[in-house]
Amino acid sequence: MDDKDIQRIEAHLKRTFGNPHVALKARPKQKDSCEVELKGEFIGVIYEDEDEAGSFLFEMAILAEDLE
Repeated sequence: MDDKDIQRIEAHLKRTFGNPHVALKARPKQKDSCEVELKGEFIGVIYEDEDEAGSFLFEMAILAEDLE
């Protein structure tokens, strides 16, 4: 993912969630994805969609310990 994609997706997530604290960070070893943080805490990963050019997938794990 290039910087332009990261900036566009970050702006979209901020609008969608109504939260200015969403931040995306490039992953140095993986060029097809970036990390998503909320107030500095890692919450997920966004990947380029292999099936649809220009689209992306957001993956967020919810751990049992987080639900307590």
